[in-house]
Amino acid sequence: MNKIYIVHCWDGRKDDGWYPWLDRELSNDNNTVYRFNMPNTDTPKIEEWVSFLDKQVDCLDDRTYFIGHSIGCQTIMRFLQTKDVCKIGGILFVAPWLDLLDYAIEGEESYNTAKPWLTEKIEFKKIKEFTNNISCIFSDDDYFVSLEQKEKFKKLLNANTIVVSGKGHISQEDEVYELKEILDECNNMIK
Repeated sequence: MNKIYIVHCWDGRKDDGWYPWLDRELSNDNNTVYRFNMPNTDTPKIEEWVSFLDKQVDCLDDRTYFIGHSIGCQTIMRFLQTKDVCKIGGILFVAPWLDLLDYAIEGEESYNTAKPWLTEKIEFKKIKEFTNNISCIFSDDDYFVSLEQKEKFKKLLNANTIVVSGKGHISQEDEVYELKEILDECNNMIK
């Protein structure tokens, strides 16, 4: 049985946007999808989110898959770097970032919340050892994440990257409740 973990975005919930749709599309006799509300989602902290994800994931193996959205992508990477390397099935990152556009962190509270996520080191070399099946989806008009991030994820994780048009941060706020590219990448990843 494949285990697929969806980690939502900053200020998100498990039932927002495209998460329930993707759950319905992927759930079948071969796949179990796990969605959960991360703690203190309005002010996410690395230690809290990584620890919470650790409690949700019972084991890592070649039938384990992760789908992250925005800060959920960082949570997955930071979770994996705490684990002993083993082979997992794959990872899909939707609107991932290592740097944010000024608009995303213009308020003091947003800046202070984002700062550790922007400055604390990620062990990309170790993360690549878990899988060579990593894909990222970006939108050409994301107001939080510049398209320069696409090249960073390609370089640092050897990720396959896709750019969709006009989907903002690919979130509920952008009225993205379904996105064919997400489902297609998930199906490719799980094959």
